Amino acid sequence: MLKSYLKQKQTQLMEQQTDFYTPGGIHVYFKDKIENKDIDVEKVISDVESRIPTHLISDVEMIVVGWFKEFEERQINAFYQDAILHVSNVQDDESDMVDDIVHEISHCVEENYNYEIYGDYAIRKEFLQKRKRLHDELWSIGHKTPLSFFAAIEYDKEFDDFLLNTVGYDKLNVVCSGLFINAYAPTSLREYFATSFTEFYMNPDLHNSLKMVSPAVFEKIILLNDVDSS
Repeated sequence: MLKSYLKQKQTQLMEQQTDFYTPGGIHVYFKDKIENKDIDVEKVISDVESRIPTHLISDVEMIVVGWFKEFEERQINAFYQDAILHVSNVQDDESDMVDDIVHEISHCVEENYNYEIYGDYAIRKEFLQKRKRLHDELWSIGHKTPLSFFAAIEYDKEFDDFLLNTVGYDKLNVVCSGLFINAYAPTSLREYFATSFTEFYMNPDLHNSLKMVSPAVFEKIILLNDVDSS
């Protein structure tokens, strides 16, 4: 009886991890099997497609699930490159995987709507103002680093290491409360947009909070969300 049950569960697992196409035409390919047997990837992708308008996902051609050296090198769970979304096969649960995918879709959206997002410099201005306030807050609690260190908008590994390892995300979450949507948002301009995009689609009941914290980004996401119907 037990042997039959285990065989049935294994069969179900294998069926859940067979390459497939989504209704929107995205090819989902399993490079490696999902380690968490409770995760149904088809359900995860369906959840993602139900959250985000089709026109914002249309340029994602493939989602590859597996393990890549970039995950370990950059301490990340997913990345987007050349119309392909790479997602780790090591996930806590389905919600965690949905969050990772939505976040990386934001980078696809950035590529396709770069001018619409950044062309008027509103998000850049908002981001740098918040970086200045973050510098002042961290200075006041003993992290005395030059303001110029906070002025770059592109990803900088030294700055990332400073936030992650010197300040620490536990402390940073407290400092960022009401200033950034989370502790990862100050990392770069792109991540400032991406974390807000993720928050917008993952937590629709908290739109008012996002609007208060990052009004320039919120306004752009609203425009992007409705662009196909205009």
